[in-house]
Amino acid sequence: MQTLLANQTEAISKLSLLKVGALFKRPGTGKSRTAVELIKTAPVDYVLWLAPYGSVHPKIPGTGIRDEVMKWWNCDMPIDFIGIESIQQSDRIYLETLRKVERHRTFIVCDESLLIKNGEAKRTKRLKELSGMCEYKLILNGTPISRNLLDIWAQMEFLSPKILNMGFSEFKNTFCEYTTIKRRFGNRWTQKEYITGYANIDYLYSVISPYVYEADLQLEIGQQHIRMYYTIEPEIKEEYQALKVKYLDNEKMMMMNNNIFLELTMKMQHLYSCAEDKFNCVDVIMKEHGKENIIIYAKFVDSQQELRKRYPDVPVLSIQSDCRSLNLQDRHVTIEFDKTWDFGLVDQYKFRTYRTGQQKDCYYYYLDGDVNLESLMQQNNERKCTQLNYFKSITKEELKQVL
Repeated sequence: MQTLLANQTEAISKLSLLKVGALFKRPGTGKSRTAVELIKTAPVDYVLWLAPYGSVHPKIPGTGIRDEVMKWWNCDMPIDFIGIESIQQSDRIYLETLRKVERHRTFIVCDESLLIKNGEAKRTKRLKELSGMCEYKLILNGTPISRNLLDIWAQMEFLSPKILNMGFSEFKNTFCEYTTIKRRFGNRWTQKEYITGYANIDYLYSVISPYVYEADLQLEIGQQHIRMYYTIEPEIKEEYQALKVKYLDNEKMMMMNNNIFLELTMKMQHLYSCAEDKFNCVDVIMKEHGKENIIIYAKFVDSQQELRKRYPDVPVLSIQSDCRSLNLQDRHVTIEFDKTWDFGLVDQYKFRTYRTGQQKDCYYYYLDGDVNLESLMQQNNERKCTQLNYFKSITKEELKQVL
């Protein structure tokens, strides 16, 4: 069996002394192997491994969390892999899982623990119910603590309410600085809170650090980030401009907070999602690297279907649902066919190939169309600015110029 990495040995030494713990290690650092070794040190007779549905049921055989864990399992203890989304959406699966956990001394693992969010959400309540019946618990997350401060409360509650020993409101008031804005729509008032900063971070870290192991990814291979430019057909550009005029000249729709911006940019981007020159770019990349080395991430169902039709031997994945917890290290070239506003998803899909065990330099190709929206999305990703924050910072007249 492969020798443990230094960060894996350190994590096991620290967390094996506890009944609950968190592995906040970058994607690709071997969290699954670390978790397996920790489970083997616990006096349990059943393991429940919760992970994103796309990882439990991967589109590419052999790349999911079950395949990764079973590389290192080599023991007779029963283990179930269940999608976190299934726990939320299926009463049958949730109740069956609940009954099984009741009958065993269970070790529960929550992979991609950022999916534990709003404390009042159905998903979080069900995960906490399962967690409350388990003595041994572990959460896995590929993002450093500082990136998701407000989500820390729900994740620590999953491990144990005794860690923070405070409700969500107290947590927010202690560690977050925020502004409350009230708006009136007719006879109705709405109220929203916006996080403007954080406070008492050193104290928070001192409270949770005994239960957390963090590690970054260090590999001796390179990453190449390459932009390829394509031309959109004139008739599609005409539709693009007409759509912009229709939306941005409608005052009533501009009152819909960020919804107008989301709807507008989605419709505009969808117009050119299957522009012919995009496929010409893919052909060039295929010729240079070989189809056996390539993965394609796309955003729209239309573009995914067309890509699968044209390139039946190349994995085509959804940038929204297939960018977490998959091991794609047998390939080293990734094409971002459609852009996304969510820079977190971009970070995630990069680590599907750039991870422990990869032997080749990784290439990432980004396709850029010749309309302003493409540049805008790229710039916001580089600044790590969310779509909502960008929309709040710009006027209607400025939108006309940048789009």
